[in-house]
Amino acid sequence: MEDVAEFWSRVEEVLDLTLIDTAGVVLTVGQVLLALLALVGGLLVVRTIERVVAGRMSRSDVGPDMMQLVRRLLFYGLMAMVVLAVLAILGIPLTAFAFVSGAIAIGVGFGAQNIINNFISGWILMGERPIRIGDYIELDDVRGRVEAINNRSTRIRRTDGVHLLVPNSFLLETTVVNWTLVDDRSRSSVAVGVAYGSPVRQVHELMLEVCKQHPEVVDEPEPEVFFQDFGDSALIFEAYFWLHASSERSRRGVRSDIRFAIDEAFAEHDIVIAFPQRDLHVDGSLLLRRS
Repeated sequence: MEDVAEFWSRVEEVLDLTLIDTAGVVLTVGQVLLALLALVGGLLVVRTIERVVAGRMSRSDVGPDMMQLVRRLLFYGLMAMVVLAVLAILGIPLTAFAFVSGAIAIGVGFGAQNIINNFISGWILMGERPIRIGDYIELDDVRGRVEAINNRSTRIRRTDGVHLLVPNSFLLETTVVNWTLVDDRSRSSVAVGVAYGSPVRQVHELMLEVCKQHPEVVDEPEPEVFFQDFGDSALIFEAYFWLHASSERSRRGVRSDIRFAIDEAFAEHDIVIAFPQRDLHVDGSLLLRRS
């Protein structure tokens, strides 16, 4: 029993050992250990609360972008409370950070401008929501779907499957085409040339009927077919239609289906799809002169 009491007495001596005693702030080993325990425990509790809230939100109709915004606000808010609790355990007043915060601000002004800029831009993207998680966007010559809006950058999965990390500030400073900002409807077209002498009215009706029969083509606005031009070797027709498509792959699939259907309809009605032709005229008089 005496050994146990002696052990705890030594432990108390170690915990009461002063590490820092300056400017009215006294830090002991016990305070530092308790602060570390509070920091780790607080982080675990915050992560647990974050997962619970995210799980309940995922079972509702909340979008992924709003869910990420709520999780980020919850995480930073709770972590601020944990940090304040740790400072209280250490007995460090917030005024002690006045000079340090000024120095940090100067350092940020010189060396961390881009990081802070991207961090704030990330909050703007989630607040104004010009780009949301799941949107299909076009950036310069790159097209892809937004998978995540992080603190520094936005992760985009290109149509070829490659992931692209774009700084948040760049998305606010450049022109971004958001194909699904309001809805997933977009306009597309299919052009075809038929041989001269084809029944143009019938061509018009067949192409219009093919577009209307496709399940992804919407009824409003209605599909339209135009007699575009008299080409060198063909009569050019072009069909314009609106469709539900959330990616370029979907648009290509619909255009491919319509081309297959047009080819079948033309073949059924003996309408020839034109191809380049050249007429060669031979002057026989030159041959007669040589002979």
